Amino acid sequence: MTIARRAAQTVVDLWSGRVPLARAFWEYAVAYGTVLNLLTTLAAFIAFTKDLPDAVSIALFFSPAPYNLLMIVAVWKSAARYAGRAIWATLARACIIVWAALVTMI
Repeated sequence: MTIARRAAQTVVDLWSGRVPLARAFWEYAVAYGTVLNLLTTLAAFIAFTKDLPDAVSIALFFSPAPYNLLMIVAVWKSAARYAGRAIWATLARACIIVWAALVTMI
């Protein structure tokens, strides 16, 4: 299987909630998502300081929005399939909303 095909399958699995809750939340949202949002914020700041058009900075800043939406859906659906204590699914759902709001404002 090619890298592109594996990546596409991962996105489908995340969107469908087939990724285990802990992995969807901690690995894909918190780890990868936070790094992605920090890097794009840094890139937007650099673009702003280099006097590039404001549209470039704004586009860079909001470029992780589709990924953030994917993470909300992935965690939400993974929480629905979670077989453990219900409190963890509820906390994951609440925390992913807070996470998405915070990383959007970074």
